[in-house]
Amino acid sequence: MGVKGKLIASVEVKCGGHSVHDIFHKKTHHIANISPSKIQHFEIHEGETVKVGSVVNWKYNDDGKDKVAKQVIEAVDPQTKSITWKVIAGDLLELYNSFTIITSCDHQWTTWTFVYEKKTEDIPEPLVLLGFVLHVTKDIEGHLLK
Repeated sequence: MGVKGKLIASVEVKCGGHSVHDIFHKKTHHIANISPSKIQHFEIHEGETVKVGSVVNWKYNDDGKDKVAKQVIEAVDPQTKSITWKVIAGDLLELYNSFTIITSCDHQWTTWTFVYEKKTEDIPEPLVLLGFVLHVTKDIEGHLLK
């Protein structure tokens, strides 16, 4: 059994957290156009929209390396404006036994929560990935403020 961890980071967004949530929930396919240096491609593999049970694929560039992630949407909560994405395949599972990403938004804040289990103790914490998602969030903010 690996070492479990949880990282949480919040970033203020001038456009309002609800606007960022709407991009992730209803216009996810636009993120590749909004943040092309980070996200190369997004597609819904199973399902029609980002809803519980949908399977999605991401192609992204993290720390100068092209990577992929396949995720299943485990929960969508319109009250807390949160989406729970469980990684089921891809590069993250080379280092982690499990990896879940929760995005949530509240007023002027977007919060990212990573819940993971490292395969071994010497695997680094996913701090670079946390910086990556915060950067994408700021790209979305910039897009919405135009």
